[in-house]
Amino acid sequence: MKSKFAGSQSDDLVARAQAVKGAQVLAASLEGADAKTLRETLDKLKDKLKSAAIVLAAVADGKVTLIAGVTPDLTAKIKAGELVNMVAQQVGGKGGGRADMAQAGGTEPDNLPAALESVAAWVEQRL
Repeated sequence: MKSKFAGSQSDDLVARAQAVKGAQVLAASLEGADAKTLRETLDKLKDKLKSAAIVLAAVADGKVTLIAGVTPDLTAKIKAGELVNMVAQQVGGKGGGRADMAQAGGTEPDNLPAALESVAAWVEQRL
């Protein structure tokens, strides 16, 4: 059921992506998603958006789970590990991973909306 949920939410999320210097940028929080659902949704979004930097987040039990994905055409300029770490630092955590996919966690969910807001500007500086 959660993967079905990921599929239906990815369509709504595609509509929320912002164009930044020719790439799509999306930063969103998914209600009730677990790490696996975030990963599945991220993969679907990368397929649909083609050229994109994406950060997805979920909050459960006072903890923030973050995942970032960058499509292969952008990894020379934007590293998912750096992107997820920038967001994680704002929510009291840290993370890292590969250039195309990275995960992080944090303990300050109240800071999440502002942290997600900062993604587009961060990406724009690097493109």
